[in-house]
Amino acid sequence: MTQADYWQGQRVIITAGANGIGLAIARAMYARGAKLWIGDIAAGDLAAAQAELPGIGTMLCDVAVAADCEALVSAAVADMGGLDILVNNAGIAGPAARVEEISAADWERCFAVNVHGQFYMARQAIPHLKKNPSGSIICMASVAGKYAFGLRSPYAASKAAVISLMRALSVELGPHQIRVNAIAPGVVSGDRIRRVFTDRAATRGIPYDEMEAIALRAVSMKTMVEPEEIADLVLYLAGPSGRPITGQVMQICGGLEYTE
Repeated sequence: MTQADYWQGQRVIITAGANGIGLAIARAMYARGAKLWIGDIAAGDLAAAQAELPGIGTMLCDVAVAADCEALVSAAVADMGGLDILVNNAGIAGPAARVEEISAADWERCFAVNVHGQFYMARQAIPHLKKNPSGSIICMASVAGKYAFGLRSPYAASKAAVISLMRALSVELGPHQIRVNAIAPGVVSGDRIRRVFTDRAATRGIPYDEMEAIALRAVSMKTMVEPEEIADLVLYLAGPSGRPITGQVMQICGGLEYTE
């Protein structure tokens, strides 16, 4: 089977699919003929994505709410006639502050979106994925889940939990020929990283440009990752070439080896 043949008609759900990395993934899959449903919390972005990618399904969905995840999966499966791929992309950056300055509400919200949301979506999707001869779940993690990230403890801890959840799912679902992998991006260009650098710079009391330079000097290639490059990795892992790959954390970071 060729890549082109494979993607025609693949049934996919992408969380936080209306902007950033999620939209880049949606565009890449749509261009190859996949059927798509995307969930997001931003109604305007969902409308824009639907206008750009005619025929996709969309739904307002806060993945931290179990009922929202159930509604998204139910509507998508009913419309597409099943499910082949789940891209658990939704996540938030959380606060950029020292632990003693972080509120309980901010900590809990970060875990609610980044960890509970992936659990809620997987729990709803797995019974449908099991009906196919193969399936794939992509869990969006981060290099923050592998290294020490000062001033980002809620985010880092939540992404470490995502990696652990992925590994457990890969063992449980392997006998059903369902692949489960995590992608761990490094510094990804876009509005989100600009907000993170702005917050970290303020916490450290340094200019934005200095904060960006500090982050990139830990990257051997000295460049940020583009959302489209992450989309390419998703296509590989969820496509036929990735058939024997499961339980892996695929780092896409330009050679990030440490943090400051």
